Amino acid sequence: MKTKLLTIGLVVALAGVAWAQAPQKSAPAAGAGPAAAPAVPGGDKTKVGYAIGFQVGSSLKEQGEPIDLKAVMSGMQDALGDAKPAITEAEMREALIGLQKRAQARMMEQAKAETETNKKEGEAFLAANAKKPGFKTTKSGLQYKVIKDGTGAVPKATDTVKTHYTGTFIDGKKFDSSVDRGEPAVFGVTQVIPGWTEALQMMKVGSKWQLVIPWDIAYGADGGGRMPPNKVLLFDIELLGIEGESVK
Repeated sequence: MKTKLLTIGLVVALAGVAWAQAPQKSAPAAGAGPAAAPAVPGGDKTKVGYAIGFQVGSSLKEQGEPIDLKAVMSGMQDALGDAKPAITEAEMREALIGLQKRAQARMMEQAKAETETNKKEGEAFLAANAKKPGFKTTKSGLQYKVIKDGTGAVPKATDTVKTHYTGTFIDGKKFDSSVDRGEPAVFGVTQVIPGWTEALQMMKVGSKWQLVIPWDIAYGADGGGRMPPNKVLLFDIELLGIEGESVK
Protein backbone atom coordinates (compact mmCIF):
# COMPACT_ATOMS: atom_id res chain seq x y z
CA MET A 1 0.00 0.00 0.00
CA LYS A 2 2.73 2.46 0.95
CA THR A 3 4.61 1.64 -2.24
CA LYS A 4 1.58 2.57 -4.35
CA LEU A 5 1.11 5.79 -2.46
CA LEU A 6 4.66 6.78 -3.22
CA THR A 7 4.34 6.01 -6.92
CA ILE A 8 3.05 9.43 -7.96
CA GLY A 9 5.79 11.29 -6.13
CA LEU A 10 8.53 9.06 -7.50
CA VAL A 11 7.29 9.19 -11.09
CA VAL A 12 6.81 12.95 -10.99
CA ALA A 13 10.24 13.43 -9.45
CA LEU A 14 11.83 11.27 -12.15
CA ALA A 15 9.84 13.13 -14.76
CA GLY A 16 11.21 16.44 -13.52
CA VAL A 17 14.79 15.14 -13.61
CA ALA A 18 14.38 13.71 -17.09
CA TRP A 19 12.80 16.86 -18.47
CA ALA A 20 15.46 19.05 -16.91
CA GLN A 21 18.22 16.95 -18.47
CA ALA A 22 16.68 16.40 -21.90
CA PRO A 23 17.54 18.91 -24.68
CA GLN A 24 14.59 20.98 -25.97
CA LYS A 25 12.85 20.06 -29.22
CA SER A 26 9.52 20.90 -30.79
CA ALA A 27 6.79 18.30 -30.48
CA PRO A 28 5.45 16.76 -33.72
CA ALA A 29 2.36 18.30 -35.27
CA ALA A 30 -1.02 16.87 -34.31
CA GLY A 31 -1.81 13.73 -36.27
CA ALA A 32 1.74 13.39 -37.55
CA GLY A 33 4.20 10.67 -36.58
CA PRO A 34 7.26 11.53 -34.50
CA ALA A 35 9.75 13.56 -36.51
CA ALA A 36 13.10 12.02 -37.27
CA ALA A 37 15.96 13.54 -35.30
CA PRO A 38 19.63 12.82 -34.70
CA ALA A 39 20.50 11.03 -31.47
CA VAL A 40 21.15 13.38 -28.57
CA PRO A 41 22.47 12.81 -25.05
CA GLY A 42 19.64 11.33 -22.98
CA GLY A 43 17.77 10.01 -26.01
CA ASP A 44 15.15 11.46 -28.31
CA LYS A 45 13.31 14.25 -26.46
CA THR A 46 9.93 13.63 -27.97
CA LYS A 47 9.95 9.96 -26.95
CA VAL A 48 11.36 10.77 -23.52
CA GLY A 49 8.70 13.39 -22.96
CA TYR A 50 5.91 11.10 -24.10
CA ALA A 51 7.20 8.21 -21.98
CA ILE A 52 7.31 10.42 -18.89
CA GLY A 53 3.84 11.77 -19.57
CA PHE A 54 2.47 8.27 -20.12
CA GLN A 55 3.98 6.98 -16.86
CA VAL A 56 2.67 9.92 -14.88
CA GLY A 57 -0.76 9.54 -16.49
CA SER A 58 -0.85 5.80 -15.82
CA SER A 59 0.09 6.37 -12.19
CA LEU A 60 -2.59 9.03 -11.73
CA LYS A 61 -5.18 6.79 -13.39
CA GLU A 62 -4.25 3.94 -11.06
CA GLN A 63 -4.96 6.16 -8.07
CA GLY A 64 -8.50 6.74 -9.36
CA GLU A 65 -8.26 10.46 -8.65
CA PRO A 66 -10.02 12.95 -10.99
CA ILE A 67 -7.25 15.18 -12.34
CA ASP A 68 -7.41 18.47 -14.23
CA LEU A 69 -5.06 17.70 -17.12
CA LYS A 70 -4.74 21.37 -18.09
CA ALA A 71 -3.65 22.18 -14.54
CA VAL A 72 -1.06 19.39 -14.67
CA MET A 73 0.39 20.75 -17.89
CA SER A 74 0.32 24.30 -16.53
CA GLY A 75 2.21 23.25 -13.42
CA MET A 76 4.86 21.42 -15.45
CA GLN A 77 5.31 24.35 -17.81
CA ASP A 78 5.68 26.78 -14.91
CA ALA A 79 8.24 24.53 -13.21
CA LEU A 80 10.26 23.96 -16.39
CA GLY A 81 10.07 27.65 -17.32
CA ASP A 82 11.08 28.87 -13.86
CA ALA A 83 7.80 30.79 -13.62
CA LYS A 84 6.26 31.86 -10.34
CA PRO A 85 3.95 29.11 -9.06
CA ALA A 86 0.23 29.85 -9.40
CA ILE A 87 -0.37 28.58 -5.84
CA THR A 88 1.78 28.66 -2.72
CA GLU A 89 4.05 25.86 -1.59
CA ALA A 90 1.76 25.31 1.40
CA GLU A 91 -1.24 24.92 -0.92
CA MET A 92 0.68 22.44 -3.05
CA ARG A 93 1.67 20.42 0.00
CA GLU A 94 -1.90 20.43 1.31
CA ALA A 95 -3.29 19.34 -2.07
CA LEU A 96 -0.80 16.46 -2.42
CA ILE A 97 -1.37 15.29 1.15
CA GLY A 98 -5.10 15.28 0.43
CA LEU A 99 -4.48 13.26 -2.74
CA GLN A 100 -2.44 10.73 -0.79
CA LYS A 101 -5.06 10.39 1.94
CA ARG A 102 -7.88 9.87 -0.56
CA ALA A 103 -5.83 7.29 -2.47
CA GLN A 104 -5.06 5.46 0.77
CA ALA A 105 -8.72 5.45 1.78
CA ARG A 106 -9.74 4.03 -1.61
CA MET A 107 -7.15 1.28 -1.43
CA MET A 108 -8.24 0.35 2.08
CA GLU A 109 -11.85 0.11 0.92
CA GLN A 110 -10.82 -2.01 -2.06
CA ALA A 111 -8.74 -4.31 0.16
CA LYS A 112 -11.63 -4.66 2.61
CA ALA A 113 -14.05 -5.52 -0.18
CA GLU A 114 -11.62 -8.07 -1.66
CA THR A 115 -11.09 -9.67 1.74
CA GLU A 116 -14.83 -10.04 2.35
CA THR A 117 -15.51 -11.34 -1.15
CA ASN A 118 -12.74 -13.94 -0.94
CA LYS A 119 -14.03 -15.10 2.45
CA LYS A 120 -17.61 -15.56 1.24
CA GLU A 121 -16.53 -17.36 -1.92
CA GLY A 122 -14.12 -19.52 0.08
CA GLU A 123 -16.75 -20.50 2.63
CA ALA A 124 -19.17 -21.51 -0.11
CA PHE A 125 -16.49 -23.54 -1.89
CA LEU A 126 -15.41 -25.34 1.29
CA ALA A 127 -18.99 -26.24 2.18
CA ALA A 128 -19.65 -27.66 -1.27
CA ASN A 129 -16.33 -29.46 -1.53
CA ALA A 130 -16.76 -31.17 1.85
CA LYS A 131 -19.72 -33.06 0.36
CA LYS A 132 -17.76 -34.40 -2.60
CA PRO A 133 -16.99 -38.13 -2.61
CA GLY A 134 -13.58 -39.08 -1.20
CA PHE A 135 -12.88 -35.84 0.65
CA LYS A 136 -12.27 -35.87 4.38
CA THR A 137 -12.13 -32.84 6.69
CA THR A 138 -9.85 -32.54 9.72
CA LYS A 139 -10.49 -30.53 12.91
CA SER A 140 -8.50 -27.61 11.47
CA GLY A 141 -10.77 -27.48 8.42
CA LEU A 142 -8.20 -29.00 6.06
CA GLN A 143 -9.88 -31.05 3.34
CA TYR A 144 -8.03 -33.84 1.60
CA LYS A 145 -8.62 -36.66 -0.83
CA VAL A 146 -6.26 -39.60 -1.25
CA ILE A 147 -5.57 -40.19 -4.94
CA LYS A 148 -2.81 -42.71 -4.34
CA ASP A 149 -1.80 -44.18 -0.99
CA GLY A 150 1.93 -44.64 -0.69
CA THR A 151 3.75 -47.35 1.25
CA GLY A 152 6.68 -45.38 2.64
CA ALA A 153 7.34 -43.63 5.93
CA VAL A 154 5.26 -40.75 7.28
CA PRO A 155 7.26 -37.53 7.78
CA LYS A 156 7.78 -36.06 11.23
CA ALA A 157 7.78 -32.35 12.05
CA THR A 158 11.58 -32.38 12.13
CA ASP A 159 11.96 -33.96 8.69
CA THR A 160 12.81 -32.41 5.34
CA VAL A 161 10.72 -33.68 2.45
CA LYS A 162 10.78 -33.71 -1.33
CA THR A 163 7.49 -33.08 -3.14
CA HIS A 164 5.94 -32.30 -6.46
CA TYR A 165 2.89 -30.07 -6.38
CA THR A 166 0.58 -27.78 -8.32
CA GLY A 167 -1.35 -25.01 -6.57
CA THR A 168 -4.49 -23.30 -7.86
CA PHE A 169 -7.17 -20.93 -6.60
CA ILE A 170 -10.79 -22.04 -6.42
CA ASP A 171 -11.43 -20.52 -9.85
CA GLY A 172 -8.85 -22.90 -11.33
CA LYS A 173 -6.15 -20.29 -11.87
CA LYS A 174 -2.71 -21.79 -11.28
CA PHE A 175 -0.36 -19.80 -9.04
CA ASP A 176 2.56 -22.19 -8.55
CA SER A 177 3.80 -25.57 -9.73
CA SER A 178 6.99 -27.51 -9.13
CA VAL A 179 5.80 -29.84 -11.90
CA ASP A 180 5.89 -26.99 -14.43
CA ARG A 181 9.35 -26.03 -13.24
CA GLY A 182 10.49 -29.62 -13.70
CA GLU A 183 12.18 -29.73 -10.31
CA PRO A 184 10.80 -31.15 -7.03
CA ALA A 185 10.51 -28.81 -4.05
CA VAL A 186 12.55 -29.60 -0.95
CA PHE A 187 11.71 -28.01 2.41
CA GLY A 188 11.22 -28.66 6.10
CA VAL A 189 7.82 -29.96 7.16
CA THR A 190 7.29 -26.95 9.43
CA GLN A 191 8.67 -24.41 6.94
CA VAL A 192 5.45 -24.23 4.92
CA ILE A 193 1.89 -23.02 5.51
CA PRO A 194 0.07 -24.80 8.38
CA GLY A 195 -2.25 -26.72 6.03
CA TRP A 196 0.75 -28.28 4.32
CA THR A 197 2.47 -29.07 7.61
CA GLU A 198 -0.63 -30.91 8.80
CA ALA A 199 -1.12 -32.85 5.58
CA LEU A 200 2.51 -33.91 5.23
CA GLN A 201 2.45 -35.54 8.68
CA MET A 202 -0.45 -37.73 7.57
CA MET A 203 0.93 -38.77 4.18
CA LYS A 204 3.09 -41.76 3.41
CA VAL A 205 5.98 -41.42 0.99
CA GLY A 206 4.70 -42.26 -2.47
CA SER A 207 1.25 -40.80 -1.78
CA LYS A 208 -0.63 -38.39 -4.00
CA TRP A 209 -3.29 -36.22 -2.36
CA GLN A 210 -5.59 -33.39 -3.28
CA LEU A 211 -5.68 -30.68 -0.63
CA VAL A 212 -8.19 -27.90 -0.08
CA ILE A 213 -6.73 -25.50 2.45
CA PRO A 214 -8.86 -22.84 4.19
CA TRP A 215 -7.36 -19.34 4.37
CA ASP A 216 -6.73 -19.48 8.12
CA ILE A 217 -4.28 -22.36 7.70
CA ALA A 218 -2.89 -20.94 4.44
CA TYR A 219 -1.90 -17.27 4.18
CA GLY A 220 -4.62 -15.87 6.41
CA ALA A 221 -6.70 -12.71 6.27
CA ASP A 222 -3.74 -10.58 5.21
CA GLY A 223 -2.42 -12.80 2.43
CA GLY A 224 1.29 -12.79 1.72
CA GLY A 225 3.52 -11.80 -1.18
CA ARG A 226 1.45 -12.37 -4.32
CA MET A 227 -1.24 -14.19 -2.30
CA PRO A 228 -4.53 -12.31 -1.92
CA PRO A 229 -6.22 -12.18 1.51
CA ASN A 230 -8.62 -14.90 2.70
CA LYS A 231 -7.86 -17.22 -0.20
CA VAL A 232 -8.75 -20.90 -0.14
CA LEU A 233 -5.95 -22.82 -1.86
CA LEU A 234 -6.06 -26.09 -3.78
CA PHE A 235 -3.06 -28.37 -4.19
CA ASP A 236 -2.26 -31.59 -5.98
CA ILE A 237 0.68 -32.89 -3.99
CA GLU A 238 2.90 -35.94 -4.35
CA LEU A 239 5.23 -36.87 -1.49
CA LEU A 240 8.35 -38.12 -3.27
CA GLY A 241 10.52 -38.78 -0.28
CA ILE A 242 12.05 -37.83 3.04
CA GLU A 243 15.58 -36.49 2.80
CA GLY A 244 18.04 -39.08 4.06
CA GLU A 245 15.62 -41.98 3.43
CA SER A 246 15.01 -43.98 0.28
CA VAL A 247 11.62 -43.90 -1.44
CA LYS A 248 9.81 -47.20 -1.15
